Amino acid sequence: MSEAQVNKFLVDLRGALSKLENLPMPTIAAIDGPALGGGLELALACDLRVAGHSVTKIGLPETKLGIIPGAGGTQRATRLLGLSKAKDLIFTGRSLSGPEAKEWGLVDYVSDEGVTAVDRALVLAKEISENAPLALRSAKRAISRAPELSLEPGLDFERASYEPLLKSKDRAEALQAFKEKRRPVFRGE
Repeated sequence: MSEAQVNKFLVDLRGALSKLENLPMPTIAAIDGPALGGGLELALACDLRVAGHSVTKIGLPETKLGIIPGAGGTQRATRLLGLSKAKDLIFTGRSLSGPEAKEWGLVDYVSDEGVTAVDRALVLAKEISENAPLALRSAKRAISRAPELSLEPGLDFERASYEPLLKSKDRAEALQAFKEKRRPVFRGE
């Protein structure tokens, strides 16, 4: 690609990953094969990551190619892993296996042997989807803002995210279901 094409590609990719990251619902990346460079950057834009047990290549190898991660990898990896581990991962360009990526905190789950990451991600998605959609949306918004706010403003933002839920039909349904000892049926209202 020409320099102009590379620049356009990176701007477009950054925009796409930002849109993914800012979706109001929880997102899960299922990694069943190599996730190197942009593939990992895509996964880092998701809320949770699941790697397949047999995956052997998860990393940001750009420094081996004379560049750096250009679609948010330096920023998202640092926020997820901390400075030292992000520097280690990016400076060395190393590839991690699924289980190693879990040890590092780069992925949240590793599928059992013989089970795909997609299958494990679907189990996780089902578990999440049983919760109230409005509460999930508010929780994601509050959690996502936490790193950029000091504690008191963060607590204020949490409260502002909590307050509208008190009047929701889903909250009333949850209280009624608890009283009746049954599972709530949420409608996102």
